Amino acid sequence: MAKVYDVPSDVLIKRLAEILKNEDIPAPTWIPFVKTGAHADKPPQERDWWYTRCASIMRKIYFHGPIGINELRKDYGGGKPSGYGAAHHKDAGGAIIRNAIQGLEKLGYLEKVEKKGRIISKHGMQKLDRLATEILKELIVENPQLKVYT
Repeated sequence: MAKVYDVPSDVLIKRLAEILKNEDIPAPTWIPFVKTGAHADKPPQERDWWYTRCASIMRKIYFHGPIGINELRKDYGGGKPSGYGAAHHKDAGGAIIRNAIQGLEKLGYLEKVEKKGRIISKHGMQKLDRLATEILKELIVENPQLKVYT
């Protein structure tokens, strides 16, 4: 069985976002109007960016868990130009990450560890590993040299 480490992140996140769209993860009503943080100039242009962010957060917690919301805010933040000087780092918005994590917890994909943050649950790990196996099988058909990773 393949792990999440064995497949490209962009393919995994895209496929997981498609799966999360069909599940009961509620998108807040303010999603079309909000920027992703103080570093952003405009809201995201992609319509389904909420599910992409949820999938990305789930993958990041799989790799780095237990991880807290403040650490995720730093990871999803970016540089904000400051006059003529160099850009300064600004954290991402916390409500977006918080709502995504709470939605994933309701589905049973994440668990809370006291004083440490969130980790991926057994159910969430199985889902990601099965999806990674599926993706790797498709990639092996295209490129047989990848059979080493099975």
